[in-house]
Amino acid sequence: MDFMKKPLTVKTLEEAKSEFSKYWEPSVKKEMISIDDAAGRVLAESVESKIDLPPFDRSVYDGFAVKAEDTFGAEEDDPEELVLKGAIHAGEKPKVRVDEGTCVEIATGALLPEGANAVVMVEDTTEIDENIQIRRAVSPGENISKKGTEIQEGEIIAEEKQKITPQIHGALSAVGIQEVKVVKKPHIAVISTGEELIEPNQELGPGQIYDVNGKTICDAVNLCGCEASYLGIVKDDISKIKKLIKNALTSYEVVITSGGSSAGSKDIVPEVIDSLGKPGVIVHGLAQKPGKPTVVSVIDGKPVFGLPGYPVSALMVFDQLVAPYLREMTAVSESDKKDVQAKLSRKILSARGRRELSPVKVFEKEGELVAQPLLKGSGAITSLVKADGYIEISLGREILEKNELVKVRLFGEDSFD
Repeated sequence: MDFMKKPLTVKTLEEAKSEFSKYWEPSVKKEMISIDDAAGRVLAESVESKIDLPPFDRSVYDGFAVKAEDTFGAEEDDPEELVLKGAIHAGEKPKVRVDEGTCVEIATGALLPEGANAVVMVEDTTEIDENIQIRRAVSPGENISKKGTEIQEGEIIAEEKQKITPQIHGALSAVGIQEVKVVKKPHIAVISTGEELIEPNQELGPGQIYDVNGKTICDAVNLCGCEASYLGIVKDDISKIKKLIKNALTSYEVVITSGGSSAGSKDIVPEVIDSLGKPGVIVHGLAQKPGKPTVVSVIDGKPVFGLPGYPVSALMVFDQLVAPYLREMTAVSESDKKDVQAKLSRKILSARGRRELSPVKVFEKEGELVAQPLLKGSGAITSLVKADGYIEISLGREILEKNELVKVRLFGEDSFD
């Protein structure tokens, strides 16, 4: 099968997104799962408590359950003496009640016995034979956790779109939640293309390089809350590429390829994608550097993104174009993505007529943030290893001057070496 090569008709990122939205919009799917499997998942609906927490009045400390009025006037050198009637341990139903002039030993978390309205901490008491001397007065309700003071029945304890952190997981468990409705993780297929690519467990031959994009794009997909599957490397063979992408479309919600998308004689991915179904390729070419040979397509209701082969280009375009859609599908927020203002450490010359993304390293100098451009080319993965983020240079700018204040889009946490 031969395809006719077409020149790239570039569009801005905004134009590409606008065209894409005519054919596909991200949607959130939901599923019910056990609370045991819920750590790190995103809630698809708010969760209400079915009980009060605590579900009963309980002691906050080890000590003695008392009628507070019996302790009034108690002092260190003039204690009040009460008759000890028994003990209550956590998890058991009290078998004694507190009457006037009596007390009951009680453990932390234990159910308050009938008749008691306060607890004296054990360190404020002295045991004498069968009696307990109270050396400090307590007021009604003191050292007691009243029923429903933490969470009341019907109260929302976790909001829709919240990630289930250890703290939220604990709160859900505390009120007896057994199942939660969460956002279903979309399954995303990742494919690398290129005659020169081999897997890291193989020995390099002449002209060969190890595949970088497969693993890095999978990691980036997973950070968006999806579940990535790396389908491996496919060589520059039309029938093999077509078969792999076609099969992927039957099992995955989104397909991401890298490589084979520019205008070279071996770059056949766009034409292969376009032949698989309607509407086919929607955008082929972004007006930005790096990332010009990007492909945006929809095949029978499923998106296929073709990223450039160079690692820096691929990850930059993923962050700008693909990641926002995946986060919408998973309700994962961008809270870990931050922008900071920094001064350029040196002048940058930008390409005329297209937007440019330049990876930078950020560091502090004399109390100010400085952005150092890492000008190694779109094929250098080390640019991203050292980069804290990147800056966007608009179509209308050709020169960014040294010491100019720029906005840096951080890849993750705002901590710098």
